[in-house]
Amino acid sequence: MSAGRLRGPAGRRLIAAAGAGVTGLTAAGAARLAYSALIRRPPGGTRAWSRTNHRGESVTLLEGPAAAAGAIAGVLAWAGLQSVAGSADGPAGGRAAWRVAAAMTVAGAGAAGFGSYDDLAGSSDRRGFRGHLGALRNGEVTTGAVKLGGIGATGIASAALIGGNAADLVLNTGLVAGFANLLNLFDLRPGRAIKAAIASSALIAWPAGRRRAGATGPGGTSASALLPPLAAALALLPEDLGERAMLGDAGANALGAMLGAAASGLSRPARIALVAGIAGLTAASEKVSFTAVIERTPALRRLDMLGRRPVPPEPAVIIPVQRLADQDGEGRPDGGLRHRGQRQDTMGLAGHPPTGRPAEDTDIAPPRE
Repeated sequence: MSAGRLRGPAGRRLIAAAGAGVTGLTAAGAARLAYSALIRRPPGGTRAWSRTNHRGESVTLLEGPAAAAGAIAGVLAWAGLQSVAGSADGPAGGRAAWRVAAAMTVAGAGAAGFGSYDDLAGSSDRRGFRGHLGALRNGEVTTGAVKLGGIGATGIASAALIGGNAADLVLNTGLVAGFANLLNLFDLRPGRAIKAAIASSALIAWPAGRRRAGATGPGGTSASALLPPLAAALALLPEDLGERAMLGDAGANALGAMLGAAASGLSRPARIALVAGIAGLTAASEKVSFTAVIERTPALRRLDMLGRRPVPPEPAVIIPVQRLADQDGEGRPDGGLRHRGQRQDTMGLAGHPPTGRPAEDTDIAPPRE
């Protein structure tokens, strides 16, 4: 194909498709390489990055730094390709792409750094904004509070790199910090945070694909900026769903922050709607358990379980049954244990009829749940 044809619409579409493929492969490959290297030689030792998941099994948090590294490598590759292609992928030129890439890199690296600090040094004594702010009022600076402040500062730096007026600075800071925190709220079950990242990307990409010239934000980039963090996360999704690893604060915060920075190219009304939605969900998380809502909603529960190991059935509750006494007063055991509430349907060992009483009627019944 000649150089002239490459500058036409068909050529630009071809360049965009090739660039998306290279970007995705770079991000995914870098994430897998980083994960393999970190697993072989974990900084600080394996134990520092090991946590117990909801099943009581040990998982590693090294998925998070690996996902952040892969996403950043993919963003840099994306910006380089955009620069070579000029404005082939939408109205953004090469310089705008590098500006957004710098903002996404700062957002991802800063969020991963502060998230790693909270992963390694934090505790679960304080949770959510209320817990950390309450600790601050009592003079206690928690690792979570340090992380929140650090990600807020990271959001400001990222928004400053994107540019725009004061309103844009506030909105883009809210997107970076808000998405970083929101995605972390979903990292409570295998694959859930990555699925939330996919849904968030679709939400961002829809108005980005429908925008008109002059209706973009200061970032001015296309939806292809979402590809690097998504590709990096999807490359590590098998580890997450297999319950061998989890994103942790480092990975969830980094991916969310980068998605927020990528959303800077949306129109101002779209960004206002996103920030409002993030604020509403974050406020709701202080009162409502997202896990409980998902479990009660069949469609959400099916999506949440997609690709995951099946949840084992709850074990039966076993309790001892009071010994039966025969007519002459000689106590004889009934020879076993009964489930809660199960009546004895067989004759006693001495041939006497059973009492037929449920376990709740005995003096050794378990306490009510």
